[in-house]
Amino acid sequence: MEKVFENMWIAVPEILLPDDSIDLEKWAVVACDQYTSEPEYREEVADIVGDDPSTLNIIYPEVYLEGWDKAQRIKRIQTYMKDYFDGILENKGSCFVLLDRKTSHADSRKWLVVALDLERYDYSVGSQTLIRATEWTIVDRLPPRIQIRTWASIETPHIMVLIDDEKKTVIEPLFADIKTFKKLYDVDLMMNGGHIIGYQLSDEQKIVQIITALQVLSDPQKFQSKYHVGSDVWVLLFAMGDGNHSLATAKAIREEKKKNLDVDQKAIHPARFALVELVNVHDEGLTFEPIHRILFGAEYENLFEEMKTYFQSLWSDVLITTYTSAEEQKKNLKTSTIEHHYVRFVRAWTFGILDIVNPKLNLEVGNLQAFLDHYIKKYSKVKIDYVHGEETTETLWMRDDNIGFLLPIMDKKDFFQTVIVDWALPRKTFSMGEAEEKRFYLECRKIEK
Repeated sequence: MEKVFENMWIAVPEILLPDDSIDLEKWAVVACDQYTSEPEYREEVADIVGDDPSTLNIIYPEVYLEGWDKAQRIKRIQTYMKDYFDGILENKGSCFVLLDRKTSHADSRKWLVVALDLERYDYSVGSQTLIRATEWTIVDRLPPRIQIRTWASIETPHIMVLIDDEKKTVIEPLFADIKTFKKLYDVDLMMNGGHIIGYQLSDEQKIVQIITALQVLSDPQKFQSKYHVGSDVWVLLFAMGDGNHSLATAKAIREEKKKNLDVDQKAIHPARFALVELVNVHDEGLTFEPIHRILFGAEYENLFEEMKTYFQSLWSDVLITTYTSAEEQKKNLKTSTIEHHYVRFVRAWTFGILDIVNPKLNLEVGNLQAFLDHYIKKYSKVKIDYVHGEETTETLWMRDDNIGFLLPIMDKKDFFQTVIVDWALPRKTFSMGEAEEKRFYLECRKIEK
């Protein structure tokens, strides 16, 4: 039975994991929203997995979202979910899962798997709930996710939710007693994903310790003092980091299922909650990486003519300088100011810098994204992708008719303050680490009665 802490909008979930006969190195695969322009990555994963049980079979990699076989894929996913639930998944009981992950860029990332109450989450613009989106939710992106989850028996999420715990009172103290916790898994992750250890945390005293620390963080007076806001601004405790649209999907399904439930059923139905990874934004192993943009099929001269026209219409401007090498480009790159935002771009063997003069929005990514949304709406044949890592970006922009925009890093210390004051960040502002460091699916949870 999942234990619910109503006042903290959190529950201790019943965790499902494969039995001991399953190879967890093949079971765990990276989040579905990674490598969206590299089908060869998923093909290699499929070769590694073969016919063995794997979360690859119960997710929909977004690289295939535009495929002709969408209905067949969704049906196959639902079949695998049922087979795994009835066959290989074991109930580990109600517990949090304490994670210690090593990646290619971090020796240790300390996170906690919990369930959040979808009744207390709202992704709409201007919401003041304790659990909030941090970027605009694109409703048009929800239908395929809803199709999968509507009839799903289990969930295995890549949702990562941030807390602003500068004094490290919630997650980090648990590691002082790490030797007393049962180890659920200890496994290498494929495709340079690093290594992860999961510990079962079911001790009532430790759970109360976590809840108490979260209550302190959510104290309204301390919140107002910390972020320099008035009493009209409600507490933000849980802020979306990754998986914004996945949590929005879970919310949509919850609202639909509620229509056929009485009051008591609504309170205990497993779809009320969503499994997430809780992360302290101040964890040393957590790095904020920029998310770069790639345009496919844009005509080079036309793009920059449209860019100039767009910014001038806002009483701003954009100056474009090109260089013959990446080294020269980086050497001439300046730090952005209030009056000037600088963004690098690359195309074939052209290396350039955009200087957005008198920008209207606070972040470089905000000004660039506003233009790109305008441009793509006008030129519907032009496609955009959001790419993690400069190396991947540079590989893609070398192809014909592709133009890449390389964005600077956002300081993670400013994250909560920005969300609280401005409500939402521009879409795809940052990524928590490189693609290979993203969430690997391991734990599952029942979401259907």
